Amino acid sequence: MCGRYVATRSPQDLAGLFHVSRWNPETLLAPSWNVAPTDDVWAVLERADRATGEVARQLRPLRWGLVPSWAKSLSVGSKMINARVETVHEKPAYRRAFAKRRCLLPADGFYEWQQLPAEGGAKARKQPYFISPEDGGLMAMAGLYEFWRDPEVAADDDPAAWWATCTIITTEATDAAGRIHPRMPLTVSPAHHEAWLDPAHQDSDELRALLDTPADGRLHTRAVTTAVNNVRNNGPHLLDEAPPAGTDG
Repeated sequence: MCGRYVATRSPQDLAGLFHVSRWNPETLLAPSWNVAPTDDVWAVLERADRATGEVARQLRPLRWGLVPSWAKSLSVGSKMINARVETVHEKPAYRRAFAKRRCLLPADGFYEWQQLPAEGGAKARKQPYFISPEDGGLMAMAGLYEFWRDPEVAADDDPAAWWATCTIITTEATDAAGRIHPRMPLTVSPAHHEAWLDPAHQDSDELRALLDTPADGRLHTRAVTTAVNNVRNNGPHLLDEAPPAGTDG
């Protein structure tokens, strides 16, 4: 799975990189070196304008953890942070979003944890690793988004009535990531952004063919400090190299 990631680019940078035509410059999300489920994250998506019908590419914040429109509670999103590519087109929670509501979730890299056995006097533990493109480039993780109406809010026009949520599509891990964890996020190359984001493109086989492993598998993997284990910790120090086994860190 992909349960944490790093996203530090500014909305101005993202708007330029993804050729966004619509975004609110007053909407701000702080750079994060420890993006966790239920956090708001930047997403690139395409939607038709209600008044004109014109499809526009947008940059907007979404809550990480997809909540299907039929869900009874927002809390189900914490269990739907990832969608398996093998079944995303048929699972009730994801199939409608896969058909019409796809997005890109920009990331510098992601974290995975490896279970390490006790040895040399050190206790068994889970070691976090930061996995990122070797060239330092930005990943465009493949995502889905959905809208959920809070039944406890009376008025439809109340901003609190609607939640926009998302999930990351994952696959079996390969290469560097596969040595750490069996699953990894999928990405979409720039050449396929237009086809992936187009809400009119609904052929599930063609859509899944657009998905790639991050950086075509050219990934750098590095053990990092266990400070990332706590979701309250944030900052570039989370990418510091892990101290030697048996020391504090």
